[in-house]
Amino acid sequence: MISLHTSPLDQPGTGDAGGMNVYVVELSKRLAGLGIAVDIFTRATSSALPPKIELVPGVTVRNVAAGPYEGLAKNELPAQLCTFARAVLRAEAVREPGYYDVIHSHYWLSGQVGLLARDRWAVPLVHTMHTMAKVKNASLADDDVPEPPARLLGEEQVVEAADRLLANTGDEANELIDLYGAQPAKVEVVNPGVDLEMFSPGDQATARRTVGVREDAVVLAFVGRIQPLKAPDLLIRAAARMLERDPGLRERLVVAIIGGPSGNGMEHPEAHADLARRLGVDDVTRFVKPMPRPGLADWYRAASVVCVPSYSESFGLVALEAQACGTPVVAAAVGGLTTAVSDGVTGLLVPGHGVDEFADALGRIATDPDTRESMSKAAVEHAQAFGWEHTAEKTLAAYRTAARTMAAELAAEVAG
Repeated sequence: MISLHTSPLDQPGTGDAGGMNVYVVELSKRLAGLGIAVDIFTRATSSALPPKIELVPGVTVRNVAAGPYEGLAKNELPAQLCTFARAVLRAEAVREPGYYDVIHSHYWLSGQVGLLARDRWAVPLVHTMHTMAKVKNASLADDDVPEPPARLLGEEQVVEAADRLLANTGDEANELIDLYGAQPAKVEVVNPGVDLEMFSPGDQATARRTVGVREDAVVLAFVGRIQPLKAPDLLIRAAARMLERDPGLRERLVVAIIGGPSGNGMEHPEAHADLARRLGVDDVTRFVKPMPRPGLADWYRAASVVCVPSYSESFGLVALEAQACGTPVVAAAVGGLTTAVSDGVTGLLVPGHGVDEFADALGRIATDPDTRESMSKAAVEHAQAFGWEHTAEKTLAAYRTAARTMAAELAAEVAG
């Protein structure tokens, strides 16, 4: 595995750590459970990190020194690709030839390194985009900035050369084909999963006592990185609109923004607190720092509804985790969220990013006990179809297909 720009050891919800980190960790663990040894190469972000760490038996994280440990922005990482790739190649050089059977790269920067290793080791490259510049640029938030041309070119190169492309959803598969010219035969849909042991239904009253909210509260929660792409401001604006319509709701309303600044959001880390004050909802708004998964599960169970208002999502693991805990979701009808959420059954999908429309959807679920109870039961059932074990089995099958295809291509070249 290559995860250059963000370490699987990082806490999701901070910096560049998010759903991709969860994906790499959970997939690697489940592959190890299937008897596959996994090395994850990532860029070291602290001099205190050892060169390698055993994540779980069978999964080793290799921390590669490439550039300064701290203060290196994601858009500066292309300058460190050669240094990082050199370390990856050296790790294989001390082994017997053929030590690695497959390379799985995550995000376009890792794909660039994966291409070099693929040609050097003569093993297949399987790539997962996670996010795509062309998709993001087509649906930017008003205060967001477009992805640079260098990323678009880098993504096109990876798509063209990879042996197998894993798409999170059918929509993403179509985007790879239509926007990037991917060969349809190389694209395979493998849905991400959810840890169904960690994220499971529980007693809401107990969860609310644990996180410190009233048992009769109406709790609207956002979970994720605080940046324009994820649109936490939309939840704050929708909550303000709900209070305009029903001032009596104020004494029970709690708006929980759970996460840390990331990307463009780091330029103005207090922007959302300022927005809450301007809209007069700072008294009902809580900003909660990112936390380990057990605490996050408590917040999911405590919430009346979880809001995922992103402008772009390759899948939306937060939506799936919330539903696994029995909490309905209100989400933007974009990308993988249309797969992660069953509209009208486990939550509501909102076309566009209108404040009134989100306020309507949040109020429909959060303030109607019958609707919430019905959606809660359906949400748990829906999430059961997305276990990480299934993701790992399908991914392993894709690895084997890629290996067979490459072997056949090499044999054909040798035969002339």
